[in-house]
Amino acid sequence: MKQSRLFEKTRREAPAEGEAENARLLTRAGFIHKELAGVYTFLPLGLKVLRKIEHIIRQEMGALGAEEMRLTVLQDRGVWEKTGRWSDQAVDNWFKTKVRGGGEAGLGFTHEEPLTRLMTGHIRSWRDLPVFVYQIQTKFRNEERARSGLLRGREFLMKDLYSFCRSREEHEEFYGKVKQSYLRIFDKAGLSGKVAVTLASGGSFSKHSHEFQVPAEAGEDTIHVCEKCGTGVNDEIKSETAVCPECGGGSFKKRKAIEVGNIFSLGTRFSEALGLSFDDESGRAKSAVMGSYGIGVSRLMGTVAELFYDQKGVIWPPALAPFDVHLLEVGGGAETRRRAEEIYKELLAHDLEVLHDDREARAGEKFADADLIGVPWRVIVGEKSGQEGELEVERRGEKSSMMPLSKFVRAAKSGQSHV
Repeated sequence: MKQSRLFEKTRREAPAEGEAENARLLTRAGFIHKELAGVYTFLPLGLKVLRKIEHIIRQEMGALGAEEMRLTVLQDRGVWEKTGRWSDQAVDNWFKTKVRGGGEAGLGFTHEEPLTRLMTGHIRSWRDLPVFVYQIQTKFRNEERARSGLLRGREFLMKDLYSFCRSREEHEEFYGKVKQSYLRIFDKAGLSGKVAVTLASGGSFSKHSHEFQVPAEAGEDTIHVCEKCGTGVNDEIKSETAVCPECGGGSFKKRKAIEVGNIFSLGTRFSEALGLSFDDESGRAKSAVMGSYGIGVSRLMGTVAELFYDQKGVIWPPALAPFDVHLLEVGGGAETRRRAEEIYKELLAHDLEVLHDDREARAGEKFADADLIGVPWRVIVGEKSGQEGELEVERRGEKSSMMPLSKFVRAAKSGQSHV
């Protein structure tokens, strides 16, 4: 991509006071545009980051044997009334709209009900199970307060996975696999060692559900992290026990945290309410055992921005960066331009995503914009950039050095997560 062709430009001025850090950083760098509170447009750079996250998620969902689908955003009032979740008393963050010709529809905030109803036409026998399906789709929640940028949106992107199993034992086996899959997703997204698997109430079906919390001052949740094993517990669990449910340790550290994912055992609540049953091997009718598993895709992007930045801008983990390499053409002159174009083509030929700053601008402006955008590797091309076959390269916060092209390509590709 030629930077001169990017229609969205970086901004020197910060957004209005009161914005969350992730919103300020991503707005200044040209990744997002605020439409209204809790509602953001993802500009080309921001969309590239979202696609990197989606790619990581799809890889892991495929490894679980889950199939991707897409359910409707508009929701049928009748199916939600069967589970008691249409009323504003039961769910206080619905967006609802009148339908011409009469009636109401809702904008989906989750999809247990419509998917369970859909499955009644596909699941008849024990041979049809288990079923694992997921989607990556826009969700809507009428949040009372949406002041945390991408961390709490009224319109946001979510990955939701649902499982339908023959027994609780089969469900628990899959639940454990999803738990490990989520940890791999967050590791690949640059959050290795930063996610606390946090125990929460599991309701009547199971002892616990699990939240995936990232300790951060920007977080709106409060968790208690075991200082012995790193497991988190939420306030409800902490009030019931003085020791860690995982390791028996008794020392906790109270932390603010951002929830980036959660997994729930649903039992047969929805399958019973919506008539999803199957015949077992003996011909007896049984209700499918269900689970749901969510990851906030756009929230994960905002979380990474909250964690990895300095006073100059975002510092993207390599797997999420919109480009692998930011090629800075500085100093001007025909020879510099020729050399930069040559290097640009060589890097593209090695399957690297490159943002080429080919603008007629001062070197200081180019370096400042590169800091804002946060691509992990830079290649600098100027009048004194070295001999043919060598590149002047640098990582954020480090001094530049000379490196052979082949060595640089290996280093730059080591963190890729291409779509």
